[in-house]
Amino acid sequence: MEIKREIYVDKLMARRGNNMIKIVTGMRRSGKSYLLFKLFYDRLLSEGISPDHIIRINLEDRYNRELRDPDALLYYVMEAASDKYSTYYVLLDEIQMVSEFEDVLNTFLHRDNLDVYVTGSNARFLSKDVITEFRGRGDELRIHPLRFAEYISARSGISHAEALRDYMLYGGLPQTVTMDSIEQRQEYLLSLFKQTYITDIKQRYNIRGDSDLEEIIDILASSIGSLVSPLRIRNTMASAKASSISYDTVKRYIDMLEDAFIVERAVRYDIKGRRYIDTPVKLYFEDLGLRNARLNFRQSEEPHLLENLVYNELRARGMTVDVGQVVVGGKDGEGRSCRSTLEVDFVCNRGFHRYYIQCALALNPEEKMEQECACLKRINEAFKKIIISADAFTTYQNPDGIIIMPLIDFLLNDAALDI
Repeated sequence: MEIKREIYVDKLMARRGNNMIKIVTGMRRSGKSYLLFKLFYDRLLSEGISPDHIIRINLEDRYNRELRDPDALLYYVMEAASDKYSTYYVLLDEIQMVSEFEDVLNTFLHRDNLDVYVTGSNARFLSKDVITEFRGRGDELRIHPLRFAEYISARSGISHAEALRDYMLYGGLPQTVTMDSIEQRQEYLLSLFKQTYITDIKQRYNIRGDSDLEEIIDILASSIGSLVSPLRIRNTMASAKASSISYDTVKRYIDMLEDAFIVERAVRYDIKGRRYIDTPVKLYFEDLGLRNARLNFRQSEEPHLLENLVYNELRARGMTVDVGQVVVGGKDGEGRSCRSTLEVDFVCNRGFHRYYIQCALALNPEEKMEQECACLKRINEAFKKIIISADAFTTYQNPDGIIIMPLIDFLLNDAALDI
């Protein structure tokens, strides 16, 4: 079974020959190796690139153990790329298994006929700041778990509604698509979080037996769609667990989780004031299946999962995504002036385009529609205002100029926001 991931293959193709090290990053088990060694390789062949001009080395394979020596790898690639007037594509998987790999890759940059692509999976290489290892000559391609459109392409014989239910519960890590039983998926996700992701973080930061980290993960998993801050989490742990954890430690642990691509933050943006508000923020899980596994599949609040799902899809499409707020004035019950804050789920930007987006599980009764429209109607800008709803049947524009869009249409059509 082949899962098409054209959005990433196209991005790799667009980076060809840019004289930089192409670094495929992302959380473990998100499909980095498959993207590079299968999908990108096949695209190169289809473009007429000769197989002997594509140097593929899986450094995790024991047959290639000798190439884990930096000099051996350097000499092997240089010898294979013998024609100095032809371009060779160098695909290196699990590059972190080579000591001093930064020097080797930077040396490759001195050869005009080498176009280099790498992946890595250990805790150090998962870091968001891995680009700094290449002295400004690294070009990062961030890969996410499967988008819903990619997921459903591999799930034949089931309806969109059934696929969406499974996707929101078990997420988009490629391996889960091959698993038929509920028990197998759950066991895989539970083990992956505990034995891989948590272990990576503890090894990278030399954390030993610290239960506070796992407590913070549980709090964040229970708080998707809600504003959080290190101070609030510290106070929660102090009152509920009598923990003495400090604000700085909570902040450091959250940074670690972001660095390992487990969660991602959306900062608040004051739309009328046109300014960012640093704290509190919202933290969304990179994969819904991992989030649900962390809570033993007990908490499946659909409105919050829907919000996380839409956030992930927007990010996978290359948008920057913030949480919007609109401050409005009014009168209280006694006629005194007061101010209130309305939240816009997402303020999305891509180039010169901006979209204001609300997520709704349902828009009935009419009061619910009014609630979702209230904040959007107070934004006096010409950018598109959209409500993505799980119960909408078709896309239409209401009298206020707000676009109502079915969730499935949004997920399956990359151009849906521009209709």
